[in-house]
Amino acid sequence: MPLAESPQWRQKATNFFSSSSFKLKQAGQSAGDNIADVAGKVGSVVKSRWAVFQEARQRQPPPGETVQERFISAAATTGVLLRKGISETKEKVAVGKVKVEEAAKKTADKSKTILNNIERWQKGVASTDVFGVPIEATVQREQSGKAVPLVLVRCADYLVISGLSNEYLFKSEGEKRVLQQLVSLYNEDSGASLPDGVNPIDVAALIKCYLASIPEPLTTFSLYDELRDARVSIADLRNILKKLPNVNYMTLEFVTALLLRVSRKSSLNKMDSRSLAVEFAPLIMWQQGDSGTDLRNHLRFTLKAPPKIVDTTSNTTEWDLLDEDDVDASSQIPLDDASPPDYSSIEVIQSLIEHHNAIFTDANETVWR
Repeated sequence: MPLAESPQWRQKATNFFSSSSFKLKQAGQSAGDNIADVAGKVGSVVKSRWAVFQEARQRQPPPGETVQERFISAAATTGVLLRKGISETKEKVAVGKVKVEEAAKKTADKSKTILNNIERWQKGVASTDVFGVPIEATVQREQSGKAVPLVLVRCADYLVISGLSNEYLFKSEGEKRVLQQLVSLYNEDSGASLPDGVNPIDVAALIKCYLASIPEPLTTFSLYDELRDARVSIADLRNILKKLPNVNYMTLEFVTALLLRVSRKSSLNKMDSRSLAVEFAPLIMWQQGDSGTDLRNHLRFTLKAPPKIVDTTSNTTEWDLLDEDDVDASSQIPLDDASPPDYSSIEVIQSLIEHHNAIFTDANETVWR
């Protein structure tokens, strides 16, 4: 015969399990799907305890033990298990929350980087690259206080100090592997200093490689015809160049100031203003739609990185699409079927060198000590 229970203990039992069920449900919701099994296990324990209570009602208690005492003992044991289960659930939730927050932060940071790179690609800027990037974007990113790319500043300073007397400066080809290393150096850190002991010939070639890599010439496409027509007039050249964007104007002034210094050493380096203009005209002034002179294409090929193991799933640059095995970049530029020289552009650049100070009157003249 079932033992009678007082309404007080029946109410306590009901409240206890109702409260336990609510706490388990709450813990399970907090934990989420991945922690739900913990709450389920604790729920199973509570369920089994309730079965014990039901069974106890049908049995005669041992001498000296009442149903209430048995209930209290069972409830105490269940309470311990319940608290342990809820504690474990909360710990798992806390750990999961931290991991989720960390993952979310990493994902947000990565997404921000990707979006920034997409935006920079749209503006012609990829990562920290300097070569192959619009000159204005490079100067804006560097924020050096100069309106000239730092790679040109570093190279010019180096040549003025130690390289202006080298024979055929800006005509002799640099060593390809050295140039590739220097390109990588400045693509990683545009403000880097040149390595000690680097050959001035390689430094001069690096300047040409940079000018060959930018997508639009310093003189811009829009002013090509005007400059050609004004090549014999210093006043006209001065007025037309004032239409250039500030970065283009200041960089053109900087480069031609360096070439003026080189030409003044022509008795030693065998590079007068005409020779320098022949070398630089295809790199400073060309028409829109021009596929590139042999010199410019040759210098662009020189920028191609040396062979290395790469992840074939990653994106590659246009330089990587060239097949190095098919072309010897150390050979001389082929003359057969070459594009005819643009003599008008050569005359423009020669005038900018020879009459530099009279043409760039609005610029802070570049002066090297």
